[in-house]
This record gives sequence, structure tokens and C-alpha cells, in this order.
Amino acid sequence: MGGMVGWLDYRHDLGEQGPVVHAMTDTMQHRGPDTKDVWISRHFALGHRGLRTSEAPDRAEPARVETPGGTLAAALTGELYNTAELRRDIEAAGATPRTGATAELLAHAYLLWGNAFITRLNGAFALALWDGRTRRLVLARDRMGVKPLYYTTYPGGLLFASEPKGILANPRFTARLDIQKLPLVLQPRLALPGETPFAGLHEVPPAHLLTFSEAGPVQERYWQLTSRPHHDSFDDTAAHVRELLADTVGRQLATGVPVGAMLSGGVDSTSVAALAVRALRERDPGAALDTFCVQFESDPAHFVATELRPDVDAPYAAEAAAHMGTRHHTLTASVHDLLDVIPATRRARDLPGWGQFDASMYLLFREMRRTCTVALTGEAADEVFGGYPYFFKPEVLHRHHFPWLGQGPKLSDYLSPELTAAIDPREDERARYAELLRHVPRLDGEDPVNARMREIFYLGLSGPLAVILDRKERMSMSLGLDVRVPFCDHRLVEYVWNVPWSVKSHGGVKGLLKAAMGDLLPAGTVNRRKSAYPHVQNPQYDQGLIREATWIANDPRSPLAALFDTARLNDLIRQIEAQEIRSELPGGSNQAALLIQLVEMHHWIAEYQVALA
Repeated sequence: MGGMVGWLDYRHDLGEQGPVVHAMTDTMQHRGPDTKDVWISRHFALGHRGLRTSEAPDRAEPARVETPGGTLAAALTGELYNTAELRRDIEAAGATPRTGATAELLAHAYLLWGNAFITRLNGAFALALWDGRTRRLVLARDRMGVKPLYYTTYPGGLLFASEPKGILANPRFTARLDIQKLPLVLQPRLALPGETPFAGLHEVPPAHLLTFSEAGPVQERYWQLTSRPHHDSFDDTAAHVRELLADTVGRQLATGVPVGAMLSGGVDSTSVAALAVRALRERDPGAALDTFCVQFESDPAHFVATELRPDVDAPYAAEAAAHMGTRHHTLTASVHDLLDVIPATRRARDLPGWGQFDASMYLLFREMRRTCTVALTGEAADEVFGGYPYFFKPEVLHRHHFPWLGQGPKLSDYLSPELTAAIDPREDERARYAELLRHVPRLDGEDPVNARMREIFYLGLSGPLAVILDRKERMSMSLGLDVRVPFCDHRLVEYVWNVPWSVKSHGGVKGLLKAAMGDLLPAGTVNRRKSAYPHVQNPQYDQGLIREATWIANDPRSPLAALFDTARLNDLIRQIEAQEIRSELPGGSNQAALLIQLVEMHHWIAEYQVALA
């Protein structure tokens, strides 16, 4: 667990670049407060910060394995959940790892199986492996993209890091906004795998392996969903889902460090927590799980039910905690609390954020970190099992656009005429939609309803899930908290992907998951309507957003001054303040939330001194 940085340069000797490599590595201290190690050779440097997430003694990374042809150096962020099986296979093949470090196992696996070693890993991880024999670098990311890994190339070299700040600490990289990526800044759910708004900065896409040699980079996909007929009965399908999820939660439960779980009182988080309670008690009958929920101080006065958030989480979470016997903690956050930590959430991302949505999660994780080092969450279940309202709206599903965006106004509609002509945001959105549909794994002979639902699921497993995982990962790791996502286990995703929609939805929203887990859940959880991650409904917060957006829109010194049509943007802000557009927003979302990306983009450009490319 932790963070890593690296620098490859075939044309220059990195031996004198120690201060820069250490500066890059130190930007990862929040991700890995427990250990630090840096390894520098003539053409490659690797730095790692570690977070202790098990009872095993700390072993510094990068791990080095000496061979007659040269040194192999490896580093890992995140966790592998099949290290015992991996070690057994490595030893059976004749290798003898010297330590218990996971990174050393990766080096031996690479020596044995080459790039194919990546297919043997079960986990949420990003890794780097330098092969001194061939002077080749391998970067890879887990199948679902739970753990981040950024990189940039330049003639003869490459920089990489777990977060952009690791690359920004190197003078070879200059922060510039790619104007063509403005639609992503204003609506991050549109991002295709690997994209960022920084010019020249990329992410290794989920399920990809990037090999960099003197000939340049080669990128390959090592895993993807495969469509095939599903023949199991409903009861057998539910039983297998239960088996897979129970095994995954058991694998992801850490040993030797305090463990907790997010608990909203919904089906997803309660299912994970219930399985965690069972697994903990099997290890130690007296063990108790700590669970955590967030609510807002203003809920009694200002909460209004919407389609996406029909009720407040806290009462359901408390009922679920009592049913399972967990030690439950409810964090009550005020608007002042949210505003106080938003600057920290921006630093956690290095990219435009989500305002209050980041802030409430940051506050919750900060509270959890006081008790836990590792935690579990129920995120991704909606994308895997189909939990959002749009899954049940034929009029939305049959439109040829992203179903979660709605028909209301978008910030990209208010760009200046010159930028609109150059970028054409509406055409950009259509092109992104078409590009994702091009990669949907099809099933020959599938009926039109299931074929379309397969498209809808694939779209949801792309941009929206990446946004959810990014928020969870950045907010938690900024506090040194390792939050794990059992619903992203690739075996579970592979199986549920091929379950027909009629089976997934049998019995209502997430009927399959409820059938799999119902015996462990309280009735209030099973019968509760889907409720998304909470947001504060408070006029004080909304008015603050509106005031700041108005200032940004009309300040000629703002870095956004040349990007937007001022008159039209002011009219949008006026409509939001007058509450004239609520019905056009997806799921009844709060209309002031439209302005979050505008405000966050302004602060990102100003605070990171991002030039306009």
C-alpha cells in the first residue's frame, strides 16, 4: 500500500538527480506515512512510500532482485489478495523469494512468466517494474482501475507517479490545460480511459500494461469483459454471487491492523459490512467491526427527498449496525466543516474536484482514520448490478446518449463562441459515446433488450465508475486510509456481466443482490429505495456557490474569463438562483451543484498555475 514515483531517461545519467527523485517521492508521504525508500540507477529511478496494512513487518520498497544480466526493481501500490497462491506458484516453478515483500514476488513472477505474470494477480493495484537486463520499464494497473497511475513521456524518457503531484514535482513537466479536454473538466464522467485534462499527462488505463523501451511505449490490454450465454437459474446465480462476494470480502479484510467499513444502510454497504462481520468473527469470536456513516447538521431543516436521494442515510445505517452488532459511528457535518476542508480535497486530487461531494467523504474518511487503517465500501454495486433509476426508465435507455447526464443545461453549453466552434462540446460528447459503444463486448444472437442493457452497463462501468473510484481513492489516501472495494473484484464483475437483465432485476432494483444477501440484512435495508451518496441541502452552501460562480464569471482577472460567454453564463447563474431548472436535472439533483465544476476549475487553474495550452 502507499504511493510511488519513477523516472526513466535513456539519454541522461540520473545519478545526480537524487534531490529531485526524493522531492517527487516526498509528495507521496500522505499515501505512505510509514516507510520510504528510493533506488536510483544510471537511467532509472524509483521511489516508494509505504502504508502498513497488515501484521507483517514493514519491508521497504522498491524490491530488488539481482540476476546475472542486471537488476530487477519493482514497486507496488494497493494490495494483492492472492499473494499466498502467487508465492506457491512461484516456489513450485523453482524460484525462492528471500522476503515476504509483495513487490519481490512480482519481480520473480515477471522473471518466470514475462508480461503474462499480470494475469495471475487478483487485487487493486498499480505497479512498476524495471528490467535492468533489457532496460525496459513495465507499468500496469488493476483490471477495474481502483488504484491510479499517471505518466508523461518526453524524448528519451518518462515520468510516472501515483498522483499528478509526483510528476508536477519534476521540472521536466509543465502544468498546461489541454483546451480540447475542456469538456472533461466540466463533466468528468465523459472521460475515456487514460484521459486527463493536463496536456501530455495520461493515466495507464484500467486492465492495461504499458511497456516502455528505447523504441518507445507499447500499450496492451491484458483483461476485458467477455460476453457469453448465462445458463444458471436465478437461485444458483444468487448463490454464486454470494459465494464470490463472501470470498472477496474475506480476502480483502486486513489482519493485524484496525478494520472498518462505510455503512449507509443501503443494500451495497450493508452487504459488505455483514460479510465482514462474519469473516472477522470466524477469525476471532470476540471481534467487532467499526462502521461509519455521514449526515449533515442541516438535514432536519433542509433535506428534501429526490428520486436519487429519497431519504437520509443515518437512521438506516444505525438500524443495520444494530442488526449486525457493529460499533457504529455517525459523523455530523456542518456547512462550515465542508468549506473548511475543500482546499484539502483539491490538493488530494491535483485535478478539478467535486466540492461538497469530495468534502463530506474527506470528513468521513478523516473520522475513520482515527480508528482504522483499512476499510471496506459498497461502491460499484450500482454499476455492476444496475441500481440507478435510469436502469428502469425505457424513455431514457432508448435515447442515444449517456443516460446519467439528463437533458438539462451543461456548463459546456456556455463556453465562448470561439471555443464552442473549436471544440464543439455536443459533438465531442457524441463521439465519446460512440467510441465507448464500439468497445462493448457483444453476444451473438442476443435479443435487443439485453443487448441495449449490455451497452448501458458498459457505459456505466466506464466514466461514472471511474469518477466514483477516483473520489474514494484520492480522499481516503490523502489521509493514509486504505479503502477497499469488494464489488470491483474482477471475478464477480465477469460473472454478473453475463447475467441477463431480467435476472439482475428480478424482484426489483438490485433484486439479484438482495436475493444473494437478504438473509444477512435487516428488513429496512432490503425494502429501502436506492439512495445515492448524500449531499448537503443547505441554502448557505448553495448561496456560497452562486456568489463564487458570479465572481468568477465576471472577474476579468479570472483564468476562466476568456473561456466562457459571460452574458450567457450570468443568465445560467440567475436561473439557478431563481430555482428555475430543477426539473431538468437528472434524479432531481440540486441545481446549484451545476456550478461546482466551474468553481473547482477556477481554483485548479489558479492554485496549480495551469497554463492554457
